[in-house]
Amino acid sequence: MVIDGDSPVYLRLRATIAAGILRGDFRAGDQLPSVRALAAEHGANPLTVAKAYQSFQDDGYVEVRRGVGMFVLPGAAERLRVTERAQFVDQHWPRIRGYIELLGLDAADLLERERV
Repeated sequence: MVIDGDSPVYLRLRATIAAGILRGDFRAGDQLPSVRALAAEHGANPLTVAKAYQSFQDDGYVEVRRGVGMFVLPGAAERLRVTERAQFVDQHWPRIRGYIELLGLDAADLLERERV
């Protein structure tokens, strides 16, 4: 879910939706915003939003109810959290750790700053 501004729009939209699921903005059984509504809200092409939604459907986090919309499946937040944690540890943390070391920062000091 660590996405930068250079990432494709559908990945940025996916990260936004994933964050909403993980925060509890969208719980099991909740309907996600329509493709058109999310596209309008983010100034995106509806096909791009549909691609982001399709990835959630492919991964088993949401289901489509024809003529009604897209709904978050039970257990989606927990499974998504496991997947996002693994992705963070495998893909993002090594780069972050390397940058911390390159700058000569102390990870414990950085964590302490967040508590203040």
